[in-house]
Amino acid sequence: MGVTGTVLAVDAGNSKTDVAVVTAGGEVIGAARGGGFRPPAVGVTAAVDKVADAVRRAFAEAGVDSVSHVSACLANADLPVEEEQLSAALHARAWGATVDVRNDTFAILRAGVAEPRGVAVVCGAGINCVGMLPDGRTARFPALGRISGDWGGGWGLAEEALWHAARAEDGRGAPTALAATLPAHFGLPSMQSLIEALHLDHLPLSRRHELAPVLFATAAAGDPVARSLVDRLAEEVVTMATVALRRLDLLTEEAPVILGGSVLAARHPLLDTGIRDLLATRAPKAVPRVVTAPPVLGAVLLGLDVVGAGAEAEARARAHYGG
Repeated sequence: MGVTGTVLAVDAGNSKTDVAVVTAGGEVIGAARGGGFRPPAVGVTAAVDKVADAVRRAFAEAGVDSVSHVSACLANADLPVEEEQLSAALHARAWGATVDVRNDTFAILRAGVAEPRGVAVVCGAGINCVGMLPDGRTARFPALGRISGDWGGGWGLAEEALWHAARAEDGRGAPTALAATLPAHFGLPSMQSLIEALHLDHLPLSRRHELAPVLFATAAAGDPVARSLVDRLAEEVVTMATVALRRLDLLTEEAPVILGGSVLAARHPLLDTGIRDLLATRAPKAVPRVVTAPPVLGAVLLGLDVVGAGAEAEARARAHYGG
């Protein structure tokens, strides 16, 4: 049976899905984890089926079969038409009386702020930025890769590092220690051997993400090419944040800028300092803060906002998730 005032919170990312059933008082009474959420790869129905399995387990733990509101923060909900499709798919499951679908970056933002106000930049495998105000206004970017003007994220950093290292080794580009540090990470002697291993699938494509930390370590050791890529990422993060702040008329007042995702949460000193220095110049009233709380907390809080829960409920939810 359904329980009045309860929220089903869903944070569905490319690699995993977290769901929680939460009372209007902020108590988590059911939770489960599922697989990655990738509608572009498997289709909307199959992607939602994976969420449904986690929801079934969370409902069973909570002792409910429906809730008052579904707060879903989903990867790949980048365009309004995608949000509409996903919202319709979740409505069809009849998990809750109302459904609110947002891009998963909004979960990071809400997890890092005391009210739905501010800007978040998320840099994990990719990069994205959103902003929101209590009156419902938002700022966002398509975040579809290079076709929508994006650059950055762990995947993008790895590709750039490989590009520079390959050209350094064969003489087309400037010398860089990346030509040694990247293949060494995989126990290989040269870029040529690494290129072959990647091209022939001797190394799984998914392992490219391991190269981003190698890039940061090489930059910290003083390599100018690696350092230039870290500086470029800092520039991109601050550009996105500043544009979002401007769109929401927040440049002239104190506003939080939440930094999340695996790359930013790692607090690499060169990147962290670069971002804060650039923000101090371009958006001096911005208050940067790294959030490490699980994103599902943000989906929970967005749901509690909708059902009118108060500060005590938010505090209870934050205490549960360590946020």
